Amino acid sequence: MNRIDKIGGGEAELVYGDGEFHIVRPGAYVTCAVTGVHIPLDELRYWNVDLQEAYATPEASLKRMREKGLAG
Repeated sequence: MNRIDKIGGGEAELVYGDGEFHIVRPGAYVTCAVTGVHIPLDELRYWNVDLQEAYATPEASLKRMREKGLAG
């Protein structure tokens, strides 16, 4: 059994809020909107409330904000 099997496997569906997220569909991970990397829920630290996207790193978040014209 691997880490994903223990948690329930598959991709979770979340609603991202300010400082927290709510699980709509249980799963082990979400996918970074920029890199495509699977992010285990217990390691999820970066997301955008308005875009409802998760990011693996702060750099990925900044990249998306620049793509959307929301950062300098």
